[in-house]
This record gives sequence, C-alpha cells and structure tokens, in this order.
Amino acid sequence: MTKISFCGISGNGVSALAQIMVKKGFEVRGSDRTFDLGGDQSRKKALEEIGIRIFPQDGSGITDDLDTLYVSTAIEDSIADVRVAKEKNIAIKTRPDLLAELFHQYKHNIAISGTSGKTTTTAMIGYILDTLGKKPCMINGGYLRNYENQKGVANIIYNEGDICVIEADESNGTIEKYHPYIGLINNIGVDHKSLDELIGLFKDFAGRCKEGLVVNIDCDNCKNITNPNGKTVTFSLKDSNADFYADNIKPIPDGTQYNLDGKTFKLNLIGKFNVSNALAAIAVCSLLGIDKFEVAETLEGFLGTQRRLEVVGTKNGITLIDDFAHNPDKVAASVSALKDYKGRLIVMFQPHGFAPMKLTGKDIVKAFAAHLDKEDILILPDIYFVGGTADKTISSKDLINQALELGVNAHYIPERKDVEKFILANAASGDRVIIMGARDNTLPDFSRQLLKEI
Repeated sequence: MTKISFCGISGNGVSALAQIMVKKGFEVRGSDRTFDLGGDQSRKKALEEIGIRIFPQDGSGITDDLDTLYVSTAIEDSIADVRVAKEKNIAIKTRPDLLAELFHQYKHNIAISGTSGKTTTTAMIGYILDTLGKKPCMINGGYLRNYENQKGVANIIYNEGDICVIEADESNGTIEKYHPYIGLINNIGVDHKSLDELIGLFKDFAGRCKEGLVVNIDCDNCKNITNPNGKTVTFSLKDSNADFYADNIKPIPDGTQYNLDGKTFKLNLIGKFNVSNALAAIAVCSLLGIDKFEVAETLEGFLGTQRRLEVVGTKNGITLIDDFAHNPDKVAASVSALKDYKGRLIVMFQPHGFAPMKLTGKDIVKAFAAHLDKEDILILPDIYFVGGTADKTISSKDLINQALELGVNAHYIPERKDVEKFILANAASGDRVIIMGARDNTLPDFSRQLLKEI
C-alpha cells in the first residue's frame, strides 16, 4: 500500500484530497500546526475516524517508507515536515499537483472557476449528479450540509464513476493545470491578482475546455469569453437571450423563488447570486445531457454549504449567520442578500491576510458602505495572520477609518473576546449577527459560541 502524507491537512482543500486518497486505497497520514495548537479538534477527529493518522508537525510523520509528501501552497520550506522530507529525498508535491493528477483520470471532468461562487456551484453540481445516480467524484473546499452525517469531513462526494467535479482556483494561478471536459466561468473580479492577469488566466482556461464552456454573461469581465474548441453555453439573470435565463426572482422565508422557462422553482438559499449559481449548475448539467427542469427540481433539495450565509440558529429573536465572504464581490452579494429581509445587521468582518487587504481592502469597505444602512453595525478585529513573512503596512484600523469616512457605523475592536462583549451588549431582538471572513476555521465555533451566550 502506497504511503503518503499531507502537510497542512486541516485546510479545506487538503483535507478533501486526503480523504479521496483514503477512498482510493492509499495509506494516508498528515499534520497541521492548527492541530498542534489545539484548534480544529473536531476536524482532526473526523479525519482520524476514516483511518488517517495525524502526527505533530515536527517531522515525526515523515518516515523512510513514505512515498510522497503533499503540501499546501501556504506551507513554507522552514516547516519541519518539509525539511525532513528533503533530507530523506522523499518526493514533495503540492495540493494542486495532486488535484490535477486526480482530475485528469476522469473522462468527464468538470472544472468550476470564477472569483465568486465556485464552492457553492461545485457543491450544487456534485449534489445534483449524486442524487440523480450519475456517480460523481466531487472535490470541494466547502462542506456540504446534505452530507454532514457522512464519516469524515463533508467536502467530498466519492463514487466509482467517470465524472469528476472540482473547484478550480485562480488565486494562486493553479487553474492553469486543468484541461476540463466542461468548464465554467462564474464571474471575474479582483481578489488575489490584478484584473488583467485574471482575465488572461480565464481566457486560457476557456481554450483548454474540450467539450463545452459555461459563461455568466451578466459579468462584464467574462461575457465575451468563448470556447474555441466546442460549445459555449451562457446563463443570465438579466438577458433573456441567454441559453439559461431566470426571472421573477423573489425572497421567500428561508430561501429564494425563481422562474425558469415558465416554471417556478425554489432554493433553500437566499440571494439572487445563488439563483445565478443555480443557473450555472443547470447549464453545466445540460452539457452532460440532463434535462434542465429535472436539474432545477433536484436543486430544491440542496441545503447549501457551510459558511455560505449559513444560519447557525436563532435565540431571543436574534439570528446568528456564518459567512465566508472575503472579497468585494462576495461581501456585496452577501450583504445585499441579507438586506432583502427585515432587521438590523451587526457584521463582524475578519480580514484575512495583509496582502489581500492591501489589494482589495478599500473595495471591501466600499461594498459594505454601499449596502449597509445607518443603523447597521460593522466591526473589524485585527487582520487574521497565521505566521510567515508579510508586509504589515495595512491594518484593520486603516480600513475602519475609511469606513467611517464613508458614513458606515464602524468599530475597530482588535480582540475577539472584546468583539463578543460588544455584540452581546448591543444585539437586540430582530437583529441578525453575521460572522464573516475566510481561512480561519475557528470562526464557525465563534458564531456558535455567540449563539449560546445571546
């Protein structure tokens, strides 16, 4: 049995791959500094329950009989596991290397790309294909609420079939590794790279799609991208000439209703952007020969992914919501969706990374300013930082100052314990408290703790 190890195994993308490799018969082990610091213990237990051995991140898991060490792209060479692997001449590969290798083993491989909506759309397609008996393998970054009771971490669907659906990330350029049967471009917006660089990456991606490309023509940055090799299928909430068009969109209790070609469907998700995600999923499945109405009906059972406007619960009239939004487009989409419903918003947005905030911080603040009302409250703790080298010439206080200049009711509260005190002192019946931010796996625990205390 081939022995492999994953450094940074608690990460959303890495944990998914580790589980897939267990399913494929590999002996899998891993380490994560978050585990060593006492964090993510429920995830550690979930991985151990499916047979993955977890070691401290001190090199002790890197033994002579190990075949390959897979590392997250965020892992630095100074990490003990990496250093020991080099000393022992053990092959070191990245998470995207393995994802591409697995992806290309499937005849009908589907790559879901775009600045926003990748996780939800990938989950939708995986759920649809699994529910309809198409036996997909789905590898995702988010956790599917429909699969929360399966063993392990619910960011994969695994069947022995010929379809593989993945989330194709452009933030680190690894989208270049994928040559899909079907590709999707959900949208293009500034996140980790400049707009010109991103558009170039997505055009190249379109040129590698063998059977078909699905494009959101509501996004100006990608509406003119086509597939030179096969079909280009479009979807829209604005242009009725698109191949897939939804209208009569309206919020309903616990979800959203929409019309597709004269028939009415509903989602268990809020926001017009989720109807757009649904259209994307319907369009992709159509390229596999599945009837669009059958797909839309199947989607009515989809419960969403964790941390995508996930309602944690309601207590004393106050609703706690956990959300992954972390770039300008995602913040705008989430807040505008929440404003379709009554009630004041109290948003704690935890910025992630100094470099992303230097690139997108001002636009994130503008997104909040554009959608929050005067009575709403925005709170920023310090920028989330997990170590390594970084240019720290920007801070949450800088972002708060910009928000105040734009008229936002904004508060800089550096420590989370003080954020908790502020929210508990200010939240009232009818309010919605949103815990928003990326990469920090303790945020869901924080939202649940708040719910207990309210």
